[in-house]
Amino acid sequence: MKLWMTAAALAAAMAAAPALAAPPTAIFTDPPADAAHPAHMDVLHIPSGGVEINAIAYVPAGAGPHPVVVLLHGLPGNEKNLDLAQAMRRAGWTVVAPNYRGSWGSPGTFSFRGNLDDARAVLAYVRDPAHAAALQADPKKLVLMGHSMGGWVTSQIAGADPALAGAVLISAADVGRLGGMPEEARVKLASDNMEALAGVTAESMAAEMATLDEATFAAAAPGLARHPLLVLTADDGLAPNAEALAADVRQRGGKVSVVHVATDHGWNTARIRLETEVLNWLAALP
Repeated sequence: MKLWMTAAALAAAMAAAPALAAPPTAIFTDPPADAAHPAHMDVLHIPSGGVEINAIAYVPAGAGPHPVVVLLHGLPGNEKNLDLAQAMRRAGWTVVAPNYRGSWGSPGTFSFRGNLDDARAVLAYVRDPAHAAALQADPKKLVLMGHSMGGWVTSQIAGADPALAGAVLISAADVGRLGGMPEEARVKLASDNMEALAGVTAESMAAEMATLDEATFAAAAPGLARHPLLVLTADDGLAPNAEALAADVRQRGGKVSVVHVATDHGWNTARIRLETEVLNWLAALP
C-alpha cells in the first residue's frame, strides 16, 4: 500500500509539473537536400580595429534570404556552441560565429572593449547588402546571441542597437561588474581563462576589468527593453545577475523569457535542452 501511494504521489507530481517542450525536429533531422542551394559553410574575414577577424558562417539550404544569428563565444571561448549553430542552421537560420581579435587565431590584441567593437563590426558586415546576399541572409531579421562573456557583449551591443530582431543571453557573465572584485581575484580569473588569447597578460586583463564599470547589465537594460529577450541561466553562480537584468527589462515593459536549467556553465549535461529552448524561442519571433 505504501508503494502504491508513493507511485500515485509521484504520478500526481509529474502531472502537475509543466511539461518540457519536445525537441524541434531540426535538432535531430537533416532538412531536405537542395541541389541548387545546398547548405554550406563560408570562411569570413571581417574588418575590425585595423585587422580582419576570423569567422565562419553556417548557411542553410534554400535560396533565402534566411534570418540570421550572430553567435558570440565567451572567455576564452573553449565552448563555442557550434552544435547549437548547426541546429539553428537546420532550422533555417544563417549563423555567423566570429572569434574576437586576439582570440583563437584572429589577428590583433585581445581586449574586452575590443570584443564590443568586434561585435559591432560583425553586425555591420552582415548588414552590408553585398555580404548579406552572399550569406543568403536577411539583415532585417538579425538576432544577437552570446554565451558567458559573449552574453555580456550581447547585452551591451543589443542594448544600443534598436534594429535587432532579438537577443539571447546564455549563462551570461556581467563583465562590467568584475571591477568590483579584489585585484587578486581578477588576476586569477584572467589567468584561468586566457588560453588562445594574444597580446595580454593576466595582469593587463585584470586592469582592464577595473575600467568597465559603465558597461554593466544595469546600463544595458533600458535598450534591451526594446527587443524580445531570452535569458538562459544555469547552476554556475551567474544566474542571480542575469535574472536581475531580466526583471529590470520586464519592469521597463520589455518582452523577456527566462529559463533556468540545472546544469553547469557550459551546459554540458543539457545540450539538447539548450538547443530546444533557443530554437523554440527563435521560431516564435515575429
